[in-house]
Amino acid sequence: MEKLAELRRKLGAAVDELPALVEDAKAFEAKEAEIAALEGQIARTETARQRSMALARPAAVAPREEADEAAGDIASIARMAGELSGLRRHGGKAQFSDALSVARRGVGWSQDNQRHFRSLGEQLVAVQQHYVTRGANTDSRLTRAPLGASEVDPTGGGFLLQTDFAAAVFMLAHDMGEILGRVGKIAISSKSNGLKIPAVDEVSRANGSRFGGVSASWASEGVAPGYSLPKFREVTFALHKLIGLMPMTDELLQDAPALTQIAGQAFSEEITFKTEDAIYRGGGDGMPLGFLKSNAFVAVPKLTGQASGTIVKENIDAMFARCVARSYPNAVWLINQLCYPQLFSLAQVVGTGGAPVWLPPGGMSASPFGSLYGRPVVPVEYAEAPGTVGDIVLADLSQYQLVDKGGLTAATSMHVAFLTDQQVFRITYRVDGKPMWSAPLTPYKGAQTLSPFVGLASR
Repeated sequence: MEKLAELRRKLGAAVDELPALVEDAKAFEAKEAEIAALEGQIARTETARQRSMALARPAAVAPREEADEAAGDIASIARMAGELSGLRRHGGKAQFSDALSVARRGVGWSQDNQRHFRSLGEQLVAVQQHYVTRGANTDSRLTRAPLGASEVDPTGGGFLLQTDFAAAVFMLAHDMGEILGRVGKIAISSKSNGLKIPAVDEVSRANGSRFGGVSASWASEGVAPGYSLPKFREVTFALHKLIGLMPMTDELLQDAPALTQIAGQAFSEEITFKTEDAIYRGGGDGMPLGFLKSNAFVAVPKLTGQASGTIVKENIDAMFARCVARSYPNAVWLINQLCYPQLFSLAQVVGTGGAPVWLPPGGMSASPFGSLYGRPVVPVEYAEAPGTVGDIVLADLSQYQLVDKGGLTAATSMHVAFLTDQQVFRITYRVDGKPMWSAPLTPYKGAQTLSPFVGLASR
């Protein structure tokens, strides 16, 4: 253990020297070679230690892969998040401690105090100590975050959050988020910085265009049928950095249990907010591309003479009709909560009278329906103000793909806000996302295009 700790201290010190050598190519290359040599020694030392530990186990029991060395899988984390529904407390809101308990069961966690931190607060204090002592006091349980060739900058480096803590942060984010729990998810390995996915290039359902060009025809006897080849496109994901800063007082750093709960909750909520906001409206430049900004988004025109800021039944009818039919089972209405008065006022004209569209049989005294035309209505912070494109959207979020790098890195800065007796922890989450549709779909019959992402034009 002492040898491994010493190697990690040397590696940390060498990595910390990299930014200052960027201008000197020869010195930079030499330091890179030193880092690579240290990483090799660490890997061999860890392998030797694991083999030694394996020999101490009964022969009939195969050594299990340690959970904290496995890559994170956000799809699995999203599935585990469902367990939190049975652990809700504190006013119906799941806490970090709840998520950590579920995460440890989900990843088959086996606590080893020689290798693992007992709490998130304990790990954050260890990270802080590394920076305070400039690497002279580095806990052997800390694992350096990998640095890519282009990541020698002040936002790089740091240490990986322990697997169970990272899983709990993500799980809580998925539990709290109305959008994260519904999008498609892929986790990539720690050695990758992007992903390319082949996708069918289908923008029309006309003959010869379905599935990007597959066609079938009724053939007469002796007549060879015509054929066409399917067309594919490549969807590229390049991971972007989401960087969050959280100031910590010295007093809080002395209280590891409180630090665990506060930091775990804060990291989860901020990751949820920024990632979901990007999924909704991200510009795609240095961040995920939101469905609202994508070429696949369809904005249904307002009615002629429609009053400013209103939503009428005909708008809802038109939006529902423009949503591609195969997305109906997954689609949800995402709304700005200030749109509720407009939805409560929706009415269907019947002869010389009318009937409410979105009120239960009990009227205003009963709880309003949670669905509209059979699809859930979900208020989200990211929806635009009433009357603006994006205030109400019918979206099939399964047609949005999120890719992340399976983990969070943590670091702390000693030179930010030092006058207020604070230190600032930095978390870095690498993620990208975009709709899997490149354009709206022209139907087999009819001229109006369809999409899994449909909104209402400005009014």
